[in-house]
Amino acid sequence: MNRRQTLAALAATTGGAVLSASAPSAAPLAKDPPPFAYALNVSTIRGQNLGFVKELEVASKAGFRHVEIWMNSFQDYLKTHKTADVRKLLGDLGLKVENAIGFAQWIVDDETTRTKGVDQLKQEMDLLAEIGCKRTAAPPMGATNQPGLDLRKAAERYRTILELGDKTGVVPQLELWGGSKNMNKLSEVMFVAIESGHPSARVLLDIYHLYKGGSSPASLPLVGKPGIEVFHLNDYPTNPPRETIVDADRVYPGDGIGPVRETLKQIKTPGKTIVLSLELFNKDYYAQDALVVAKTGLEKMKKVAEGV
Repeated sequence: MNRRQTLAALAATTGGAVLSASAPSAAPLAKDPPPFAYALNVSTIRGQNLGFVKELEVASKAGFRHVEIWMNSFQDYLKTHKTADVRKLLGDLGLKVENAIGFAQWIVDDETTRTKGVDQLKQEMDLLAEIGCKRTAAPPMGATNQPGLDLRKAAERYRTILELGDKTGVVPQLELWGGSKNMNKLSEVMFVAIESGHPSARVLLDIYHLYKGGSSPASLPLVGKPGIEVFHLNDYPTNPPRETIVDADRVYPGDGIGPVRETLKQIKTPGKTIVLSLELFNKDYYAQDALVVAKTGLEKMKKVAEGV
């Protein structure tokens, strides 16, 4: 190897070292978001009559970072406070409001009642937008006792409130109620959501309500990736039977006979976090300390979702 070749080799080696030292390291591979986040629907501790602030405080102390609020409790608080106070409260407690539970009659056949229901929902959406909540429940309130609701008309009415969501930034989640005479099956809820023809259509489902209405969890993958953002988590006992079981019979996830883990496997979506919200109305839990109930609920939620 002559002198010229030696110098060329040294230059190449040194240059490569400089380039290697100055080149940015490869970016770390992005991790998938967690499949589930855990929320407390304050229905679970409403029987203790704590009021809006204490409900949120209990959720935070129990370890929840996400909540579902009820509109009536929220609006009662706003009689003496402002939405800015709620935003500060949420920030202090480290909570995010993922969804709200309201009962506007937006879906009914009676035009006067429906118009009032849509107006009510618009007002609620405006308030929710001010505290950073992007969703609200849209159950078939007012259309639960008499069967025969025209699902095509229901789809038109759902589109109407979805268009309100376009303006407010709060998307109504079409809720399945298993005990209702209408919108009690997954097939009906999905028909209305799809027939609405709106890209923001979403469905709000529930372990108990799927069972009560007679829908199989095996059909859940047909909902599709964007369809579920919030899912109500609970369980149900052997007795009473499906025909007579009611909301108050719901139990902690994992304490009943429901296919909870199987259902979570069906709704789990790679690349997406679904909010699991504990929704119970159990009178035995209402007789207990609210913080104990909330902590127990969070522990049981995490246990049934572990490894799914």
